Amino acid sequence: MVDKPQWLIREDSGTSVLVALAVRQLIGIRSPDDLPSLRGLDVRPPDATDVSDALESQWREYWDMTVEPRAHRSDVPLDLVDGFDTLVALPTTGAEELREAIAPHADVALRFAQSAHNRYVDSVSSSGNAYRAYASAIAEFEREVGRRAHSFELNVQVLPFTQRGIWWIGSLSVAVTDGLRRDVVAFDAAMRPVIGELA
Repeated sequence: MVDKPQWLIREDSGTSVLVALAVRQLIGIRSPDDLPSLRGLDVRPPDATDVSDALESQWREYWDMTVEPRAHRSDVPLDLVDGFDTLVALPTTGAEELREAIAPHADVALRFAQSAHNRYVDSVSSSGNAYRAYASAIAEFEREVGRRAHSFELNVQVLPFTQRGIWWIGSLSVAVTDGLRRDVVAFDAAMRPVIGELA
């Protein structure tokens, strides 16, 4: 008997992902260029001093480790950053600028992330099972290509971005705006190319 293909989709509005994006916005990191700002959080003033290349690359490394920790392991031990509970762990060496830059923003970033995460949890509990949304997009993909979807894994982060859309944030991870996630028809259409890429 041939094994049936299996797919595993994890959906969340991860507090650690929200914290990483909040500090990105608060310290003025623009990378990744295509990711929009978060709604309801101050944007760093345009007259603030420029972000150094070192700070940006340290944030990128921290972002990759936060989004896909198994694919992006640190070569050195990690250490929790004071004020961020257990949500931010940075390499003990090589992340000094980032550690210093984000420290003053711990309260704001944490409050924002917990509130956004709670809104997501409330919306999920009121709208029912997320499974159905993905199952219908996969079924549609299978009809289009005339074959079963291959086994795949996907992480979906539902985030309060200022722009509506869907973005790749890792090799097996996408970010989708909360507004798009609630729009069943548009979400289905947006997910199809993502599933096409993986399945």
